[in-house]
Amino acid sequence: MTRKVFYSFHYETDVTRVQVVRNIGVIEKNPLVTPNKWEELKKKGDKAVKDWIDNNLKGKSCLIVLIGAETADSKWVDYEIRQAWNAGKGVFGIHIHNLKDLKGNKTNKGQNPFDSIELKNGNKLSSYITCYNPSFTNTYQDIANNLENWIEKAIASR
Repeated sequence: MTRKVFYSFHYETDVTRVQVVRNIGVIEKNPLVTPNKWEELKKKGDKAVKDWIDNNLKGKSCLIVLIGAETADSKWVDYEIRQAWNAGKGVFGIHIHNLKDLKGNKTNKGQNPFDSIELKNGNKLSSYITCYNPSFTNTYQDIANNLENWIEKAIASR
C-alpha cells in the first residue's frame, strides 16, 4: 500500500538530498515547496508557515524527518515533529548526511532532532522514535530497501 507521508527537513541545506529520497518511489509523491515559494511563505510570518505545515500534515499517516547537519536546529522541523506526534502519526528519522547534493558533496551527520523535545512525562521524544543511519557505502540503496518497512513500523508503533 502506498502511504502518504510528510517529509520534514532543513530546507536550505538538504533540499537536494531530500529530492533523492523522494524519488525512491515507494511512497506517494508529494510536491516540495520551491525555494521561491518557501521564501515567500516565510515573509508572510510564522502563522502562515504554521498554517501551511498544518494543512500539509492533514491526511498524512507518517512524518519522516530527513536529518542533515542542521536539521535539529530548525524551528520548523521542531514544529512539524510536535504536530505530527501530537496528532498520533507515525514518526521516524533518517540520517541523510551520506547522500550527495547536486555538487556531489556529502555533509556532517546531524544531531538527533528528537533529543531536544521533552514529553510531559519527562522523557525525551528520542526514547520513543527510531532514527535510522543508513550504510555509509550504499546509503541510497539502504534507504530504498528499507523505507517502506520503516514507515510501516513507525505507523504501527503509534
